Amino acid sequence: MSKEIKPKKRLVVSYHNLPLELQEELKKKYPTGYTEAMIRIDKPSGDFFYAVVLETEEISYLVKIDVKVDGNIEEEEDKDYYDDDIKGADELIDDKADDSDEE
Repeated sequence: MSKEIKPKKRLVVSYHNLPLELQEELKKKYPTGYTEAMIRIDKPSGDFFYAVVLETEEISYLVKIDVKVDGNIEEEEDKDYYDDDIKGADELIDDKADDSDEE
């Protein structure tokens, strides 16, 4: 006689709604953080959320993790990081050529 395999119940739950003992289990499972374990879940509406998996004997949890997505990335890339008085490589080569001409 074989054992009957009962499928686990699956739940999607926010981290904040997770019981404290399961929050502690999650912290033990991911002691250095969730960054490497997070998965992006796309909803049919076009929205999405990030989550990590937490398994117990009876339930498989998909725990929603709050992630702040920065929409200003393009603005950061366009920022001018150098002052006007910093010379580029071409200007440095021109200055060296001018210095050797004067000698």
